[in-house]
Amino acid sequence: MDMIVSQFAESPVPGIGWGEVSLRLGAAVVLGGALGWEREAKKKEAGLRTHIMIALAACLFALITLGLLLSPLADDDSIRKDPIRLIEAVTAGVAFLAAGTIFTRGGDVKGLTTGAGMWLAGAVGVATGLGSIGLAVVSTVLALVVLRLFKVIEHRMSGPED
Repeated sequence: MDMIVSQFAESPVPGIGWGEVSLRLGAAVVLGGALGWEREAKKKEAGLRTHIMIALAACLFALITLGLLLSPLADDDSIRKDPIRLIEAVTAGVAFLAAGTIFTRGGDVKGLTTGAGMWLAGAVGVATGLGSIGLAVVSTVLALVVLRLFKVIEHRMSGPED
């Protein structure tokens, strides 16, 4: 039990305290939740909890990566450091999940927007984990504008056919 408690006495990521880590994780939850809420409100396949979990997991992967890169162990030149692999791994993992939401029914393709939202939730999570919370907020706001405003525009453009 002491070993578990001692983990909270140390900085979770070298140079980044618990307050900042909690802020990043919390931002991932809130922003992933905003994306998921929109999907949930539309009764889509992947909603609130799914988007939150994707953003939170991506944030955690980013924090773990930062921890590895900032660790004294990483000062050894024999260790290969390539943080871009984080983005590749999150992108591939979320794309796999998102692909499961896409299906065809008759001649219609369903779930593309939900899949894209899941992919974005992963990117938002990585951004928050790396400390780019402003970038994550702006991206989330723009996504919500696209999801709401463009739905209205599409509806008006498709109006009654002649």
